[in-house]
Amino acid sequence: MPDILRDKDSVKRIYSILAAAVLLGVFAAGFGFVWYEFYADAIMLPFYRRGNWVMITIYAVLMLLFSNVFGGLKAGYLKRTDTFYSQSLSMLCVNVVTYFQISLIARDFAQWLPMLILTLADVAILPLWIIGTNRLYFSLFPARRLVIIYGERAAAELVSKMSRRVDKYMICESVSADRSWDEIQEAIDKYEGVILCEMPGQLRNDILKYCFARKIRVYVAPKISDIIIRGAEEIRLFDTPLLLCRNSGLTPEQRLGKRIFDLCFSLVVGVIALPIGIIVAVCIKLEDGGAVFYRQQRLTIDDKLFYVYKFRSMVQNAEINGPQLATEHDERITKVGRFLRKCRLDELPQIINILKGDMSVVGPRPERPELAHEYEQSMPEFDFRLRVKAGLTGYAQVTGLYDTTPYDKLKMDLMYIEQYSMLLDLRIIMMTIKTVIFPGETNEKIKHQDELKNYEEE
Repeated sequence: MPDILRDKDSVKRIYSILAAAVLLGVFAAGFGFVWYEFYADAIMLPFYRRGNWVMITIYAVLMLLFSNVFGGLKAGYLKRTDTFYSQSLSMLCVNVVTYFQISLIARDFAQWLPMLILTLADVAILPLWIIGTNRLYFSLFPARRLVIIYGERAAAELVSKMSRRVDKYMICESVSADRSWDEIQEAIDKYEGVILCEMPGQLRNDILKYCFARKIRVYVAPKISDIIIRGAEEIRLFDTPLLLCRNSGLTPEQRLGKRIFDLCFSLVVGVIALPIGIIVAVCIKLEDGGAVFYRQQRLTIDDKLFYVYKFRSMVQNAEINGPQLATEHDERITKVGRFLRKCRLDELPQIINILKGDMSVVGPRPERPELAHEYEQSMPEFDFRLRVKAGLTGYAQVTGLYDTTPYDKLKMDLMYIEQYSMLLDLRIIMMTIKTVIFPGETNEKIKHQDELKNYEEE
């Protein structure tokens, strides 16, 4: 059985690579046609044969890079709508970059209509690829039959989330960690994979080793300590393997690089967004004549307090009777405010916070002191997320769903801190663009990823 599963995984990887190659080949062929028909001979110094091939190759490489960032090439991995959104945004980015690349080579603005037609043709072809590859994928690779073993925390929430993808995961049985070892082994041997929720460390180690020896797939819901170890550094000075957990957040070099990036990003985006900000301010003022901005106290790195700036999206004196949770159809939210929340435009003034150094572009979302202290009562580790500056967007915001628990968001924030890199920041920014342009399940049922919006004050 394990050998069959191992071969199945290999076949699945080969299938995903071939499916991605087909789509990239079609896109590259489409661009090749447009290039030869409209651009190759129109530039000032036309390329020879190899130069044209280089242009098409660059296009294909850009498409591969952007598709990997947005995750649009993973056949059978995302939902069909998410795959469409991801790959559409990838195509749009690549075609815009390619148009300016062609214009740069031509030393003048090139014709834009051929690239627009190419984009529309790509969008029309994409659903056919998604439907075809998904149908074949799930006919070849039916849902995995899994057993879930749970301990300290109930597994119902995780089962509910994984059950949303019955096309990929079929949870057939749940087993308590209190059962005997023989019963647990018997349950594991009946299925293709195991899901481990939080349980005593010794039992989890035994199950992991048992599954490793038999090449059985294991899905682990990590503990906070697991995430800390995940960011550890290997030490090779001795003949005994060691893992070093520095537990100090970002290094001085990383902090400097991140600050330079924050300044450059906020300056560029601030200039681009200034006209939009002026229009938003006018709309807020025209609706009720109240204040355009409001500020609210939040926490950032090392428990420092600062005032976060936002466009006002609620009526004046919305919390005159104290903080109240906002509901989906809350009457306190203005008409303009409802639109701002949906499009995330109320967050634009936080560019000021980034320039001041209170926040970073990417990092854990800033919490109100009262809410943070409340969370710390049940999650003492909640303070760990303040090893870095609060962010305009974050890992938890682009990967979490509308019902993601504060504990799971904490885990995601810590995963970001322990695995930090500039490349990860860029990836999160690109994923944020995707969620803003194509609102999916993540932000259809909530007006904002974090719970801060529910406590607006004037």
